[in-house]
Amino acid sequence: MEIGLIAVDSKHPNLALMKISRYHKQKGDYVGWYNGISHYDKVYAAKVFTFTPDYGYFINADKVEKGGTGYDLHKVLPEEIDSLQPDYSIYTQINLKTAYGFLTRGCPNKCKWCVVPQKEGNIHPYMDVDDIAIDGRTDLVLMDNNILASDYGLGQIEKIVERKYRVDFNQALDARLVTDDVAKLLAKVRWLSHIRFGCDTHKQVVECEKAMALIDSYRDTPMHYLLYTIIIGNIGECYERVSHFRGNNRVRIVAQPYRDFNNPKQVIPQWQKDMAHWANKHQIYACCDFKDFEPRKGFKCKQYFNE
Repeated sequence: MEIGLIAVDSKHPNLALMKISRYHKQKGDYVGWYNGISHYDKVYAAKVFTFTPDYGYFINADKVEKGGTGYDLHKVLPEEIDSLQPDYSIYTQINLKTAYGFLTRGCPNKCKWCVVPQKEGNIHPYMDVDDIAIDGRTDLVLMDNNILASDYGLGQIEKIVERKYRVDFNQALDARLVTDDVAKLLAKVRWLSHIRFGCDTHKQVVECEKAMALIDSYRDTPMHYLLYTIIIGNIGECYERVSHFRGNNRVRIVAQPYRDFNNPKQVIPQWQKDMAHWANKHQIYACCDFKDFEPRKGFKCKQYFNE
């Protein structure tokens, strides 16, 4: 069979497509990225986000199967595919030391901006870290949504420390769960880059500061941190929360306007777009207050507060 793959809306490695590729190659099928010219027996299209446009061209295939949160919140890979190791060869940008995967799936929280509890349910064990670190791939990009909320997850982090794997939990950790013992454990991890935390509410500012201080107290050198922040609701609260870490050169902010997954016609306020633009341009964020930010000629963001 001729199998084609389409990553509709993401340039990042798609774990589902990598597992699908492994499955079909094991069956002796040809697998490649869909090229728009050749005819395929089957094409798999993966879409991550609900708010991005669909693939806009004719797909020359006998069968097209669509999956991912962008298409269907509840569709999952069959167990015979999901249990496989990814086929890393389809992404030339992934180096031979890097592996992707999940240790846990799901999350006990029910944040209004997140679909994970609907999609995956409560947190539960999914895979062992040794089954991700295959073929000498010891730099692990782990996509767990709330690893610290699980005793199994904490056990996996202990194994990560023992094996001396280098990791990045790229969906962020929950700072509210960083106790003294957890901080001591996280301080021993070999991190690929930043430690990532969510900072989506005003209360989480204090929790993030507390967690970062605890982790640093168990390290010889302070860590660098990246805080994911949702821009939602009141502009004053968002301004205070997103601005809070200006001047701290060990903290970077990644801001995103709130998207309502149940409202495809949602219109994102311009102030939210401008605040995200300001926060994510780290050189601008460091030297310019949001109120003085000029996203368009003749308009400074302090006008939002006058309104």
